[in-house]
Amino acid sequence: MSSAVAAEHPATGKEEPDVDENEIEDGEEDHNGAANGDAKKKKKKKKPKKKKLEQSDPPRIGLSKFYPDGIYPEGELQPYKDDNTWRITSEEKRYEERMINEDPEATYQNIRRAAQVHRLVRKHARKYIRPGMTMTEIVENIEDGTRALVEENGLESGVGFPTGVNLNNCAAHYTPNAGDTRVLQQGDVLKVDFGVHVKGRILDSAFTMTFDHTYDKLLEAVKAATDTGVREAGIDVRLGELAGAIQETMESYEVEVGGKVYPVKPIETLSGHSISPYEIHGGKSGKSVMLVKNDDQTKMEEGEYFAIETFGSTGRGRTIESGDCSHYARVYDAPHVPLRLTSAKSLLKTINKNFGTLPFCRRYLDRIGESKYLLALNHLVSQGVVQDYPPLYDQPGSMTAHFEHTILLRPTVKEVVSRGEDY
Repeated sequence: MSSAVAAEHPATGKEEPDVDENEIEDGEEDHNGAANGDAKKKKKKKKPKKKKLEQSDPPRIGLSKFYPDGIYPEGELQPYKDDNTWRITSEEKRYEERMINEDPEATYQNIRRAAQVHRLVRKHARKYIRPGMTMTEIVENIEDGTRALVEENGLESGVGFPTGVNLNNCAAHYTPNAGDTRVLQQGDVLKVDFGVHVKGRILDSAFTMTFDHTYDKLLEAVKAATDTGVREAGIDVRLGELAGAIQETMESYEVEVGGKVYPVKPIETLSGHSISPYEIHGGKSGKSVMLVKNDDQTKMEEGEYFAIETFGSTGRGRTIESGDCSHYARVYDAPHVPLRLTSAKSLLKTINKNFGTLPFCRRYLDRIGESKYLLALNHLVSQGVVQDYPPLYDQPGSMTAHFEHTILLRPTVKEVVSRGEDY
């Protein structure tokens, strides 16, 4: 993790005065025996010692206290390859970056602030998450930390999307609803996927945890595939070819469980994606980074943000929707349709005010005081105003893993903004 630049504040308590060796006190004599009463000198005082501000445990002190100048740590910088190596020394491209960072809406400091929050919250999460905890305890701890560190402020800054805590053959889009008592078990494979946003710039990053060594190779395969995707991504890279590189890395691994060997398969029904302001999947012009080679000739472009994420499985490598839905998002370009339920109209106003087009879950509606909203919510879904995202499962008995980074294709260099010491 990038080290924080600590802010400082004065310590309390009295300090002993500092007296210069050459000073002579009132009434004392110098070497010639002369009194120095007329040449009275003031004693010098030490400046009060200053104490570094330290983050609490669990982390709950707003990040701006540690970065009062608003300058947050850069992510990992990777040079572009092949025909784009010139960019790193181009004066024109450097000028473009300076102009971007002078624009309060476009500045890279927003995504970097979100990334530093993510690093601190996940560092703590990886220490405290243990078998025996409920899924609700896990997500609430992560979300409480996120809200505190990013200094949640309406749609200006806050949680980027519901915290996914996907177990075993569930690959994505599960977060507990109210009353869910599911408990993390010793043999579970847990995918933790959470987001942070600052002024709509969403940091999307995920990791996988296990509590024994059975599925170490599965995690290794998926982490390596994500790192391949990050390394091969860049300006003018074709998405279909990038998917092929990810697939090749993933499929070079296998996992032995109970004496049986399973190939690690990329989950072909899931993908990485571009990210636009307040649009986790890039909005109308969104791009997808599939995990299996395909003929997509679409290119990545300068200035774009991408979530490079890969999912691997010991099962079929395909998912189906199953179970109670928890994730939702207002459709960014939904047609204007008449809503016959008054409760649906009221709920839509609440969604627009509190989430805009950012994804939300039922727990978030509970948190802001909504109740008995399921009928209205389902009506918004049926009218195409809100999109539901049910949990996604591979076949029973299989295990899935997930790693993800957010990258920024700057004019001069590729920045892996979510990179930390952990992954």
